[in-house]
Amino acid sequence: MADTSYQQRLTELVEPGERVLAVAKARIAQGALPQDPPVEEHPASSSGGGGVSGALLNLLSPLFSFAAGDRLVDRIAYGIAGRGAPGSSASTLQHSRRPVPPTITVEATILAVTDRRLLVCASGPLKLWSSSADDERAVAETRIVWSTPRAAVAGARVGWHRLNPKRLRIDFADGSWLAFTVPIAEPGKPLREIAAALTPR
Repeated sequence: MADTSYQQRLTELVEPGERVLAVAKARIAQGALPQDPPVEEHPASSSGGGGVSGALLNLLSPLFSFAAGDRLVDRIAYGIAGRGAPGSSASTLQHSRRPVPPTITVEATILAVTDRRLLVCASGPLKLWSSSADDERAVAETRIVWSTPRAAVAGARVGWHRLNPKRLRIDFADGSWLAFTVPIAEPGKPLREIAAALTPR
């Protein structure tokens, strides 16, 4: 599904006069993530990782905990995907993209930069074998799930990583950060456009 379709949808969702500068379909990188927000601020949600591997990591994590918010198995297998205290920008962002049980629906994560904000969006439900009508419905049901003013973003860059050369790191003014990736077979240009749009000139 082309990022341009999501760009058209995002243009409908932003505030009047707000311009969409860059859009990228991405996913939060695998690895140790920032700590979850305080429980009183957000409802409980499922832990990161999906399927059997995610369940196995969750079972092992109490036995192999490392630094605050890290799991040794994540650090060894994937490295670090983000840092941040509970309630930080990276913490609340990654929490916004966790599925709430018992949901097993798959949704795409869409990053967007406007002249005012960084937006994180969720598409409508995706199907493994989808028709063009299914794809259009997923785009039409895209919604904003998290946003922050441009001033809260300290910078962004795309660099190499041992498991995926197309990795976007977004640094926030509060000192937290979070990484995003796209599948290796997909182009990294949309991530570079996000980084360029977020980089102070």
